[in-house]
Amino acid sequence: MHSYLEPHEWKLVERGFEAENLERSEALFSIGNGHMGQRANFEEDYSGPTLRGSYVAGVYYPDKTRVGWWKNGYPEYFAKVLNSVNWIGIRVGVHGENLDLNRVEVSDFVRELDFRDALLSRQAVVRMHNGSRLSLSAKRFVSMARPEIGAIEYRITALDRSLNLELEPYLDFDVRNKDSNYDEGFWEGLDAQVGSQKAVLSARTRKLDFRVAAAFRFDLTLDGKPLTVYPETVQQSMYVSNRIQAEVPAGKTLILTKYVSVLSSLDHAPETLLKQADERASEARRVGFEALLEEHKDRWAQKWELGDIRIEGDVKAQQGIRYSIFQLHQTYTGEDERLNIGPKGFTGEKYGGSTYWDTEAYCLPFYLGTAEPKVARQLLTYRFKHLTKAIENAAKLGFHRGAALYPMVTMNGEECHNEWEITFEEIHRNGAVAFAVYNYLRHTQDSAYLLEGGIEVLVGIARFWAQRVHWSEKRGAFVMHGVTGPNEYENNVNNNWYTSYIACWCLHYAGSAIDIASGLDTRKTQDILEKLGFDAAGERGRWKHICAHLWLPEDAEGGIFIQNEGFLDKELIPAAQLPPAERPINQHWSWDRILRSCYIKQADVLQGVYLFEEDFDRGQMERNFDFYEPLTVHESSLSPCVHSILAARIGRIDKAYELYLRTARLDLDDYNHEVAEGLHITSMAGSWMSVVQGFGGMRWEGADMILEPALPSAWKAYAFHLKFRSAVLEVSVTQAGVEVRHRSGGAVAFRLFDRAQTLETGGVLHHSFT
Repeated sequence: MHSYLEPHEWKLVERGFEAENLERSEALFSIGNGHMGQRANFEEDYSGPTLRGSYVAGVYYPDKTRVGWWKNGYPEYFAKVLNSVNWIGIRVGVHGENLDLNRVEVSDFVRELDFRDALLSRQAVVRMHNGSRLSLSAKRFVSMARPEIGAIEYRITALDRSLNLELEPYLDFDVRNKDSNYDEGFWEGLDAQVGSQKAVLSARTRKLDFRVAAAFRFDLTLDGKPLTVYPETVQQSMYVSNRIQAEVPAGKTLILTKYVSVLSSLDHAPETLLKQADERASEARRVGFEALLEEHKDRWAQKWELGDIRIEGDVKAQQGIRYSIFQLHQTYTGEDERLNIGPKGFTGEKYGGSTYWDTEAYCLPFYLGTAEPKVARQLLTYRFKHLTKAIENAAKLGFHRGAALYPMVTMNGEECHNEWEITFEEIHRNGAVAFAVYNYLRHTQDSAYLLEGGIEVLVGIARFWAQRVHWSEKRGAFVMHGVTGPNEYENNVNNNWYTSYIACWCLHYAGSAIDIASGLDTRKTQDILEKLGFDAAGERGRWKHICAHLWLPEDAEGGIFIQNEGFLDKELIPAAQLPPAERPINQHWSWDRILRSCYIKQADVLQGVYLFEEDFDRGQMERNFDFYEPLTVHESSLSPCVHSILAARIGRIDKAYELYLRTARLDLDDYNHEVAEGLHITSMAGSWMSVVQGFGGMRWEGADMILEPALPSAWKAYAFHLKFRSAVLEVSVTQAGVEVRHRSGGAVAFRLFDRAQTLETGGVLHHSFT
């Protein structure tokens, strides 16, 4: 752990400037709006170690896969999330000396990120080598109301004497990715135009020809009065700026307000991109900083009204959950079906690609519970639109007849992950895509989706599983060999319990979904199946036969499900006995040693017990939790939340709380010593799940939602809103008991503990703990 941030219910606060924390803070204080995002880099120059990061959603580079031994089915490329135009830059000179916070004396440094308003601010006092002292203050946001707009208010106050300043707001496309091979660039300059207090710049990506244009306008005031300026203009192929000279008397404040637009060819015709970028920046300037900020705050207020979770009596827990909710909302808004939730969001380059199975397994429940159904539906539409590519991915591996294998990592539906044990073997991801359809339908009752893409997706996935298993004469059962389960610390195993279980579930659910769709519209369902060339008797008959005879490894004596063949032959030493100096093991052990060990990266068997908990009794849950959790090192960001939920389910509230803090504060306290590379955005949904599904006791029996809340001893109370079908419920939990209030929408039925309830608008239910 590495914690240097102040606990606060609504903010991140960093006091004091420590260069060793800079790249961590650049990630932690990142801002975004679903269209673009920006690491918390300084506006002025910084010559020390830094990871510059400005990202535009959907823009990437297909870097050719490089391996020594090529294998059929390998992806052709690895998708890099590209560092895009540096739009925040404001170069500052003081009496001819460049302001570089790595080379000057910095004091009274405070950086804040306000979750409520999505506003990044910073202030510091600086002493230059020439003896000049000045106070810096900067505010920055990317507009949630106008997704292509960012704005900066940059202040300099002369403290002891008048200052002769040179200010240079700029746009720079001569940027690199830290993860680039041979330090190559991915952008080529296109057009540039510069005028007084304005500039516009565009570039294209190599290979895929994405176009991005950025423009700026700025205003300058001194002591609150507008300054008339005659800037020197600078225009290069990848760089544009204005240079302004200004004299600031002692005690006076100069304010430069920079308005920036960032547009891409995903949303605009390339031939109009430059013009529209210029118009957007001009319009932002006319609206003004404060008005832009107010409309931005209003949009965020709407998100917090439904999405907030309140925790009383535990500031660190409160900060962790609000930070997670904030990052999830600024990463994905559901406005564009072409976009998804990248594991790092807009906070870093690692994990190239925009979509993992994290979306369906972890993020979808968050958006189902905190946003209108259309937001979650967009995530399903995203996968449906990629179905053709999923069928192509399966065909590359030798599957046929419309079998679909969704990629482990993707930008456009093609697989772009180039580790063989993941690309070829971690196929349980297919099950998460199918489960997302089921999860969406039971939460929203929007069964019409089955006729609008759901059936095609489910049949394609079922066909894959039906071909992926084979019959074992020795076992007299179907088996599945050569897979990697969610525990990536064990590869190329046979009969991974979770993979086989979810495969069987997919086969069963695909058949059930066809029946549901037929009940909605028999003719349309038949048309869909005919288009798929579906043999109802033959295919459904085989699916049922596989499910009835699929081998699922189990230890009858110990009463547990076996993660995979051979697992119980390992040396089973609890993770608590590992020397602290060797944790995390993925940073200290060889891969060979990890693969031979018993240690589990993240929930594997327990992932299945969590997803399909209604299939198992409490004793089964307890036995499997007690066996597998002590062997789990939680070195995946996705691990603690599942264990926290299961611990709450079996009444281990203290253990659930311990694991909740680990997931909610994973990045804030840098548990895995890697936050500088970017945040773990998708796992932040697990923080929400840990509260709502864990402590809040939200679970399912068929289509029936059940609430069974419990209160951690460290908390005085907590409350959350839940979008459920057509209603918004507010669940409040205190030491005395539970209150469920119907805030808006239609009547809904659910169970509160063991009692069936129906609530209408304004209705309130109470349950006492005594």
